[in-house]
Amino acid sequence: MASAGFEEACREIRGARGHPRRLGQLLATRSPAERQQIRAAYRASFGEDLVAALQGILVAGAGGQEDELRKLLYLWALDPAERDAVVAREAVEGGVTVAGYRALVEVFTRRKQDQLFFTKQAYLTRFRRNLDQDMVTEPSHSYQRLLVALAASRKSHHDEPSQHIAKCDARRLHDAKNGGAGSVVDEAVILEMFSKRSIPQLRLAFCSYKHIYGHDYTKALKKNGSGEFEEALRAVVKCIYSPSKYYSKLLQRSMLCAGTDKRLLTRAILGSDDVGIDEIRSAFKSCYGRNLADFIHESLPQSDYRDFLVAVARGSAAS
Repeated sequence: MASAGFEEACREIRGARGHPRRLGQLLATRSPAERQQIRAAYRASFGEDLVAALQGILVAGAGGQEDELRKLLYLWALDPAERDAVVAREAVEGGVTVAGYRALVEVFTRRKQDQLFFTKQAYLTRFRRNLDQDMVTEPSHSYQRLLVALAASRKSHHDEPSQHIAKCDARRLHDAKNGGAGSVVDEAVILEMFSKRSIPQLRLAFCSYKHIYGHDYTKALKKNGSGEFEEALRAVVKCIYSPSKYYSKLLQRSMLCAGTDKRLLTRAILGSDDVGIDEIRSAFKSCYGRNLADFIHESLPQSDYRDFLVAVARGSAAS
């Protein structure tokens, strides 16, 4: 049975359905687990799915900044698998673009393999399509080949990552970079490794690489220039190696340009929610010497959308 606290939250949310700002205040500081408990309590109390209610509000949106908040609130209330399915579908429908591939990379690198199963199931249920097949295009792209390798991995994420395997993989990464001509890496070696290792195991391999060779693997990839595959590989490695730093940079980049990239910003805040907003705040401070909430407040024009993001970053309701 839902706790009294969640029952009260449900009543407040139901009363605020036509007021995106108030909905933002009620949902911004809730953890992913709490939001799913609220969703369950909402259905139990009112016989209606909260996400469906928010989707109805989105369809009836008034346009402009308010629509940005409505869409974000809808995504915010979805469970991780459903949300990833929606993000993945947008990336696929957007065509073969670097931005779309990177959105897919984020989905495939921040989920454990068993969680990815539920993402693929949610994609199939919602869109009646197979995600793995939708990622495949002709001609193939470097990002696509890396994604297919990550999707093929069946290495158990319940196993403890192995230091011995990580050290061996680190040396293989080094040899794959330095054994070929010029700056080209041995693509076959990389794809084989990615298809057989869990994300935690790959992360440990990149840590071992830095310990053994004294620099990040991404720096080795960048040295003396690089091609399309190396550029794609660098982005994937950054996403795996330090998610908090990756999403901190994504947040900063999305607000840095003159016209804020709202799609990129929404993607960044959703990814930050999965990684953990406390970790993101710390990483942002470390990278840029700025408080994340203050940076958002100063970078975006006044709107309910901005106030929601500020509340998420602060971990307290927007004023």
